[in-house]
Amino acid sequence: MNELDKMSSSSDDVIRPGVSDTPVDPVSSEAPAAGEDKKNNVAEYVSVTAVTVDDSGIHLLAVEPAAENAAPALLKPEDMSRAYHAMDKPQLLESLKAILESGNLEAHKEVALIKQVFYTIHNREITSQMEAFIAEGNLPEDFSSTPDECEAEMKNLLSEFREKRNAFLEQKEEERRANLEQKRTIIADLKTIAEDIDNINLHYSRFQQLQQDFKNVGEVPAGYDNDIWKEYQAAVEQFYDRLKMNKELRDLDFKKNLELKTILVEKARELSELADPVEAFRRLQVLHDQFREIGPVAREMREEIWNNFKEASTVVNKRHQDFFQARKAAEQENEDAKIALCEKAEAIDFSSFKTFSEWDNATKEFLALQQEWKGLGFASRKVNNQLFTRFRKTCDEFFTAKAEYFRQSKEELKDNFAKKEALCEKAEALKEKFAEKGALDKMQELQKEWRTIGVVKRKQADEVWKRFCAAVDEFYDARKKLFSGRRDEEAENLKAKREVIEKLKAISEESERKDVIDTIRQLQADWQKIGHVPFRQKDAVTADYRRELDRLFSAFDLRDSRQRMRRFEGEVKKMEGDESRRERDRLVRAIESRQAELKTIENNLGFFNVKSSAGNSMLKEFERKMQKIKDDIAQIKEKIALLDRQKKENKEAKEN
Repeated sequence: MNELDKMSSSSDDVIRPGVSDTPVDPVSSEAPAAGEDKKNNVAEYVSVTAVTVDDSGIHLLAVEPAAENAAPALLKPEDMSRAYHAMDKPQLLESLKAILESGNLEAHKEVALIKQVFYTIHNREITSQMEAFIAEGNLPEDFSSTPDECEAEMKNLLSEFREKRNAFLEQKEEERRANLEQKRTIIADLKTIAEDIDNINLHYSRFQQLQQDFKNVGEVPAGYDNDIWKEYQAAVEQFYDRLKMNKELRDLDFKKNLELKTILVEKARELSELADPVEAFRRLQVLHDQFREIGPVAREMREEIWNNFKEASTVVNKRHQDFFQARKAAEQENEDAKIALCEKAEAIDFSSFKTFSEWDNATKEFLALQQEWKGLGFASRKVNNQLFTRFRKTCDEFFTAKAEYFRQSKEELKDNFAKKEALCEKAEALKEKFAEKGALDKMQELQKEWRTIGVVKRKQADEVWKRFCAAVDEFYDARKKLFSGRRDEEAENLKAKREVIEKLKAISEESERKDVIDTIRQLQADWQKIGHVPFRQKDAVTADYRRELDRLFSAFDLRDSRQRMRRFEGEVKKMEGDESRRERDRLVRAIESRQAELKTIENNLGFFNVKSSAGNSMLKEFERKMQKIKDDIAQIKEKIALLDRQKKENKEAKEN
């Protein structure tokens, strides 16, 4: 099975940058296993700037050379993952093409991540298609996804990479086998010159060249690295042990090697103070490679220098192990917290939202959940992407539903706003003509027309309402100042209006409508003809006037309602079969119509702010209208109940 066949759909398959799949044991003198490029163990010291594609075709964070002695800025796996998760399918295809064109066949982990992100998007699209298919009333088993050209191209590119990768791995394996034979040849040459004791001094330059040749040879097949290195080390030590060269030269070489290894020991000890234990572990692997490449030291110092290096390595390894254990515990806590957030989001039932305030409150709740999600770290690799997909799915469903609701309301709100702005302009133009004849009537007409217009966007409602009220108030204030000299007339008007109220009070509720309706209408006409009254008493006297009218008309309406019910009872007794059923259906539709009208008014009141006397008047008008609708609904329900009783009685009579 090749690497691409082993690729998981989870981004957990991405190896964390800088950590080798087969790290060197820092407390052992064994060489690292072959099969992984050593450059995976070497940290790059770079300055991260943005996400791009480098010359090798691998998607990385764009880097700039770091300043001399600058602290390393290492590439994070989550940055790499976010870079690909931010792409769409065409961009992912281009990224994969770039890797193929670069010929970088070491980028199989990048390819695995691209594949995982691509099929996450692809599967989400298929799920959306299936949900839309089922929503149209179709059966799930009849669903067939739309062919995806991007998927076909992705499969071709993955197949191409797989073939090239297999060929590349086979070639690398052949190279490793050749390297193994070459190293064995060098070791054999080292043993040969070591056996020539008489001329061993003459072979020293040849010995150094063979050492260099051995170091220059590349990797060998996995499983042979340690053995071949031990054979090489044994041959080198045999040569040194038998070397009869100048003792000062031998001691000088040992001293040099001791100095170099002592420096490495100090560097290993300094790594225990490095803040990042993962970075310290990576650098330790480099120090181990360098330690093994340095030649031997004096026999009496070999065990001591190695023990010092091993002790320093043990400290770094312990910190590295403790770090990952602590991270595992933190990931479990993050997993539990993310599951709780998913459940909170899924518990919000937004399918019944009917008003802007409900959507706005739910939006705040979702944004708070998203902000809390951002504050959490990564969960374990096997569930982190699954939890994010689950949480993102619920959020997407909510904001899609919200966008659809606002889209439907947008045009209506836009038209209402345009109409209200037009009324504002008319009111502002009219306030300059407050003294003209008919100006008051025109302003009152504008106020009436304002009441008929529906709601506008919340952020515009206060602004346009304040603008309209300002124009209306300025108009009435100007008229008030204009007619301030007519206080006596207003006092007379107040007296006349109170006389009208007293006449209304004198009319008994027991009077027949037909006997007093003309008198009431005449008093209403007289009221309308009476001019302005003092501003402070206007509301009170108007309230008294309306209260008396409401008293009389409520009594008349109640009596009329009873009379209509009596007439309806007589009509019901004459109804039979289909006629009764049709009448009931008509009444049910009438209730639905009145209920819809009532809901519209209640919704409009939710966007209505009362900040002026004109606004108070409009609010009272709305309230009276709502009460009238409720009374109508109650009467219609009474009629339906009457029809149902009559139907039941007729049925019982037939049965008897």
